[in-house]
Amino acid sequence: MIPVIERKKQLEARLSDLNARLAKIENELDSHHNPDWEELAVEREGDEVLESMGVSGQQEIRMIEAAMQRIETGEYGFCMKCGAKISEERLDVVPFTPFCKTCAK
Repeated sequence: MIPVIERKKQLEARLSDLNARLAKIENELDSHHNPDWEELAVEREGDEVLESMGVSGQQEIRMIEAAMQRIETGEYGFCMKCGAKISEERLDVVPFTPFCKTCAK
């Protein structure tokens, strides 16, 4: 069983990593000013991928921040729907999950 303090450190590290990635994505999206239409079209396609990655990263950040709040309130590791304890195996795979395996379905 991993102590909650270790889970918190894992979540903080992942949050830091995600914030750094999002900053790089924003910089990349802001750097395109190519006057060539063909190259600009290729850049736009890449931008769509980057934007999708950014949205996914933002969603994960919100979930991590919610998990951190649950740690602070003592609710971490318990299903937000049914109140059951979330298995260690599930928390190992998705440490920010708010639901047990049954409720996640």
